[in-house]
Amino acid sequence: MTAPDALTADEIPHGLVASYATGFGEEGRAWIAGLPSLAADLLERWQLRRDGAVRSGQASLVLPVLRHDGTRAVLKLQLPREETTAALIGLRAWNGDGMVRLLDHDPASSSMLLERLDGARTLASIDDDDVAMGILADLHARLVAVPAPQGLRGLGEVAAAMLEQVPQVVTHLTDPADRDLLRGWASAVAELADEPGDRLLHWDLHYDNVLAAEREPWIAIDPEPLAGDPGFDLWPALDSRWEDVVAKSEPLRVVRRRFDLLTDTLGLDRARAAGWTLGRLLQNALWDIEDGEPRLAPSAVVIAEALRHR
Repeated sequence: MTAPDALTADEIPHGLVASYATGFGEEGRAWIAGLPSLAADLLERWQLRRDGAVRSGQASLVLPVLRHDGTRAVLKLQLPREETTAALIGLRAWNGDGMVRLLDHDPASSSMLLERLDGARTLASIDDDDVAMGILADLHARLVAVPAPQGLRGLGEVAAAMLEQVPQVVTHLTDPADRDLLRGWASAVAELADEPGDRLLHWDLHYDNVLAAEREPWIAIDPEPLAGDPGFDLWPALDSRWEDVVAKSEPLRVVRRRFDLLTDTLGLDRARAAGWTLGRLLQNALWDIEDGEPRLAPSAVVIAEALRHR
């Protein structure tokens, strides 16, 4: 007989199953197959009771739970890899300051017990873009105020790897204008690479990674920590709700307004922040080209244009 709190294979979202099969092959399929057993072990070990339906992100399964004292939490199950180790380092360094709080951790499986936030209400629920971006900028300033701890990948390493790829990868773009843009973004990175920065970056702070909460109105989740310059961390905010908000209005004006608000709140030099944002566009483009895309993303071209002379 199945225990009342047992996770069944049928509950695992098909999207997560497909993502792991595509991204990790046999290792991913084996991890998915072992999820019910892993969940059962942690529920028992940490004295947890399930308290809601299964949810999933791109790389993790999330179970709402109650702790033995009745505290609401979530159990996050994920395949151990470099990104999960970095997330743990970042969560411990932020220690709940503007970031979801880590309650417990299983080193063997990389599973985390996190405080529960309002998963149904993200910052994207705020209609006024200036208000939403102001909230995100304030959170962002708090997060990058923390020096990056030891053990994280650095932006200098990331920048060097990108610059090494560009000469060969740029030839895969079919439009000469795209090739010129990519080379320009690489030049911007080359000018900044000697001073990569030492702040603790979230690396994916956008509207959907900020949730409503009780101990604070809004709290960030799902960091992918990196040590570096805060300017490299701005793109996810600039790109937030692109189709719903930016593309429907005046994209150049909206991006510039967002960029100015972010750089003012974070106290960044705009020219330097614009250069590192072009570096982020370069990183995204290299990933897209690796996946077979022959053109630059239209949103990236707009953001690059908006940041000219910034």
